Amino acid sequence: MYTVTAIIILCYLFVVAYVFLNQRNLLYHPFENNYSKDEANFSYEEVFIPTPNGNSLKGWFHKKDLNKKKTMVFFHGNAGDLRNRIYKLNLIKDFDINFLIIAYRGFSGNKGKPTEKGLYEDARSTLDWLAKQKVKEDKIIVYGESLGTGVTVEVAQNKKFAGIILESPFTSMVDAGKFYYFYLPVSLLLKDRYETIKKLKNIKIPILVMHGKKDKIVPFHMGQKVFETANQPKFYYFPEEDDHMMEYNENLLKALNDFFQFI
Repeated sequence: MYTVTAIIILCYLFVVAYVFLNQRNLLYHPFENNYSKDEANFSYEEVFIPTPNGNSLKGWFHKKDLNKKKTMVFFHGNAGDLRNRIYKLNLIKDFDINFLIIAYRGFSGNKGKPTEKGLYEDARSTLDWLAKQKVKEDKIIVYGESLGTGVTVEVAQNKKFAGIILESPFTSMVDAGKFYYFYLPVSLLLKDRYETIKKLKNIKIPILVMHGKKDKIVPFHMGQKVFETANQPKFYYFPEEDDHMMEYNENLLKALNDFFQFI
């Protein structure tokens, strides 16, 4: 009896140790490319944004008019490279805005390894670079996709951006970790925590929250809580049938357009 119990305990401790040591490999998937065959039908300049650690971030910059039109900065999720977002950008380019999408450290051939602190630094470096292009803060829209919502919320705190868009957001990585690893002491193990829900009080610009009700990766109730916690003015788009990778259909595009018109 004691032998069986000891084996079970040892196996559990092994799982705990494995998850702790490999958690960032479980969280970040830079080489997962599900949409890599899509072709861009928008013009863009490939840019390389310097960061304090001496590396640079690859980005695509679609410019119409930096002075008169708003610029959307897109912070992507935890998987894949820039090409994985082409299907979205092919439609976003039809709006009357500029946009800049960057890849984090460790993604799209960039040097370095992703961490919460590192991604925040990458996002701030991107916004600093955009300021040097003479883009004013109140002309910027920040857009976060999945994991990128945590990055976006961090850098949008106490800023006067034109607006913020969160696609498939989570309340915190601790909450998300507990959803997947309910049998582990996630709160004690997790290094990268992305405490979105605690930071929303510091965001007082227009916000649009988009989340599919059939999301199997980030439960819909998290996106709903993000919306409920957010300050006014706030808007939502919660389609009944969408999963985590939301359908960029006419309904979603209308929600985006209505938000752009408001801000």
